[in-house]
Amino acid sequence: GVVQVCGNDNAFAAIKANGSVVTWGKAEFGGNSLAVAALLTEGVVHVCGSAGAFAAIKANGGSVVSWGDIDNGGNSSVVAPLLTEGVVHVCRSARAFAAIKVNGSVVTWGNASLSGNSSAVAALLSEGVVQVCGSDYAFAAIKANGSVVTWGNADFGGNSSVVAALLSEGVVHVCGSDYAFAAIKANGSVVTSGHADFGGNSSVVAALLTEGVVHVCGSGTAFAAIKANGSVVTWGNAGHGGNSSAVAPFLKERVVQVCGSAGAFAAIKANGCVVTWGDADRGGNSSVVAPLLMDGVVQVCGTIGAFAAIKANGSVVTWGRADCGGNSSAVAGLLTEGVVQVCGTGTAFAAMKANGSVVTWGDAVQGGDSSAVAALLSEGVVQVC
Repeated sequence: GVVQVCGNDNAFAAIKANGSVVTWGKAEFGGNSLAVAALLTEGVVHVCGSAGAFAAIKANGGSVVSWGDIDNGGNSSVVAPLLTEGVVHVCRSARAFAAIKVNGSVVTWGNASLSGNSSAVAALLSEGVVQVCGSDYAFAAIKANGSVVTWGNADFGGNSSVVAALLSEGVVHVCGSDYAFAAIKANGSVVTSGHADFGGNSSVVAALLTEGVVHVCGSGTAFAAIKANGSVVTWGNAGHGGNSSAVAPFLKERVVQVCGSAGAFAAIKANGCVVTWGDADRGGNSSVVAPLLMDGVVQVCGTIGAFAAIKANGSVVTWGRADCGGNSSAVAGLLTEGVVQVCGTGTAFAAMKANGSVVTWGDAVQGGDSSAVAALLSEGVVQVC
């Protein structure tokens, strides 16, 4: 059976219980893994997707296999000797991958100018790295001492020199939007860097981000922070979720999860209801399915233009752009019960059911149509990510 499904922007990759990998979606962006098929027949324990490629970690000591578009990290031959063993985690930007090794060093590959080349900060990435986060064109790494190292396109998060003093210690988590980063410090404050129009400038809400933040989520162009009191603070592109004033009364307390699409946010409250805001065409308006989102929602997942919510009874509710997975009517009969997790590409969704099967919908080319591998996805799936 399948144990994990991972989506990049254009395709899906599923890991089966025997450690083999099944892929579908846009062929040139990872949906076709024939070139490395012999390496994906067994032993794979984790898969990560960039915009158009995948990187898989194998159980044989932590080696990495990559496939898909070369300009998106699909070819790791340049650093192959560094990826034969010891890799414990792989993180993605849109165009590259960053692998953390057991010794705390980082190995990068992909588009050199868009975060795939980390030579400028190599000395800082030789040891002590505990987390890496990607925006579209940059990476941010947290070291064991709480400092942050960034690289990639300088305008889109790769240069954090303006806030370097604030990132020298105490950082516990970093989140990326398309072109910016938001870092949470141990004292609950938030530091932002990168493109101002994409959430890199949080000065408008700075007073609300000095303490108490426990989680940050990025959409394409904005951020939403959940505070310890259950309230939400937003900033970035106003029309794409950065301005939540229209739903402010609903975001004052009891928010437990926030998820972003490319232009909107969906928040789950403690009572299981969902609040949405941002670009109406990208899932920011959920009025069509509002009665179904009043209670019982336990997880929300987004593509670039839609959301899918899992309810406690195992059913799925979708909204947003139909061509991005917002319309699941074609598979509605399969989504009435038993769904335990949902994963998205840019424009399609894959749902894992309790019986181990996978259901897909949305843009057929980008993973919404899994008929070619349906027999391999009929049972045994235990995780979708």
